[in-house]
Amino acid sequence: MAPEQAAPLLCAGVTVYSPLTHFGLNHSGLKGGILGLGGVGHMGVKVAKAMGHHVTVISSSDKKREEAMEHLGADDYLVSSDSTRMQEVADSLDYIIDTVPVFHPLEPYLSLLKLEGKLILMGVINTPLQFLTPVVMLGRKTITGSFIGSMKETDEMLEFCKEKGVKSVIETVKMDYINTAFERLEKNDVRYRFVVDVAGSKLDEQ
Repeated sequence: MAPEQAAPLLCAGVTVYSPLTHFGLNHSGLKGGILGLGGVGHMGVKVAKAMGHHVTVISSSDKKREEAMEHLGADDYLVSSDSTRMQEVADSLDYIIDTVPVFHPLEPYLSLLKLEGKLILMGVINTPLQFLTPVVMLGRKTITGSFIGSMKETDEMLEFCKEKGVKSVIETVKMDYINTAFERLEKNDVRYRFVVDVAGSKLDEQ
């Protein structure tokens, strides 16, 4: 595996691989949701598909539909404000990986989970989240979280990605592009990870 591909897997790759294996969601035939299609979310789609899951990307708008379906291989795309489609998908998902890093209500997504489904939080949010307890109680659903993974899981993930041909979508840049890269990050203008080519930046010539 090329170093530029291994680097983002050590972050986003193991971040999604870890909870799927820890919670026993790493076998084929499951239906999963990926909430938020960014650096972690796009790896969630790729890893879940490689595990043989039916994957639904859930987003607040329709603008990433083509990216999710045609480029990342998602099976379905769900806009959270479309109440008709949300109702159609209700009680159907085994899990949802929630990568959204800002405050958002949990009830709409908890309603998508089937009996004993899991909502796995991965977005770092500094304000309290709220939900109605009956939404969790009536389906014996679980709200949990996960962050990165162990060394053992990292080794397993790298072997899994190598075997399945799973790669992160990256943009390789040189050191002299760093300031521009940060500006683009602030605008959310990256698909989906910048990788800095330090060796190829010829720092000794600057």
